[in-house]
Amino acid sequence: MSGLLRLSREQVLGHRRRAGALDERLEPGRASLRRAAWAGLTDSVPRAALLSIHARVRDTSPTTWADESLVQVWGPRFSTYVVPEQDRAVFTLGRHPVDPARRRFAEDLADRLEEVLAGRRLPYRDAGRALGMHPSQLRYAATTGRVLVRWEGAGPPHVWTVPRPGTEPEEARLELARRYLRVLAPGTPEGFETWAGLRRGQGAPVLDALNDLVPVESPSGRAWVLAEDEEGVRQPPTEPSSVRLLPSGDAYLLLWGVDRELLVPDPDHRAALWTSRVWPGAVLVDGEVVGTWRRSAHRVAVTSWTPLPAGHRRAVEAEAAGLPLPDLEREITVTW
Repeated sequence: MSGLLRLSREQVLGHRRRAGALDERLEPGRASLRRAAWAGLTDSVPRAALLSIHARVRDTSPTTWADESLVQVWGPRFSTYVVPEQDRAVFTLGRHPVDPARRRFAEDLADRLEEVLAGRRLPYRDAGRALGMHPSQLRYAATTGRVLVRWEGAGPPHVWTVPRPGTEPEEARLELARRYLRVLAPGTPEGFETWAGLRRGQGAPVLDALNDLVPVESPSGRAWVLAEDEEGVRQPPTEPSSVRLLPSGDAYLLLWGVDRELLVPDPDHRAALWTSRVWPGAVLVDGEVVGTWRRSAHRVAVTSWTPLPAGHRRAVEAEAAGLPLPDLEREITVTW
């Protein structure tokens, strides 16, 4: 490992935007979709995974989230995620329980689910009823990598089983940690645990097993970056994109504790972004979160924390008008 690297707030956020493909949209294609979903795409109303892709990839359409290269799983914190099919093991087996009893429970549940489904896709409520359990418990089988879901944004998801990925859980967990460190570095064992939904104390052994880390000191405290990212994170921030509307749960916003303070220094603004209930989306202007947004049908309501220049307001309205949401009967309008 190298000596202690000291980073400014601007360097940290600049690295996260570059790693998260938020400074400049990528060209369309499956390679870009995989990069956009490198840390997984939380999928919540209104089609958050699609809007996260749109913030990163050009020419995103309402059906891009359903590309054959992508699948839906119950991922970190058992939230619904869109992830690359080739990375399914990372976001499922990477969270497989360490405790033998819990691991057996997950495997047995996946076996029972596979037997009940018998090759079919069923609404998860029906599958849960057939197993004599609350359907939410089916999420515990997701860590086997054998359960896929399809959630259309309304109504219950459908579930079905697939062959287990050919990756060992320990290998998958190391890669999951690398994904976290790539997109949200500098990172800590505690930050990895919360982000991945692991039990307390399980993050440190994983980061200890990574032999390619560099210690850093930032305004958030002592943490780590991947050695391969050291040169990039040292660089001054590049020119950020003008405007992005990031949906609730976007990878750039999945922060807790001091990391939230780094991204949004004002405590009142943090309370407005990370609420105790459903989070709004974030308005990103020139690399800074400057407000929140919510949508209802064709109406997008933007709350700006500070007065925005007329040019930025027009850019926000243009970005909102271009959201690739399905089934809109009218053009999107913005209210401030």
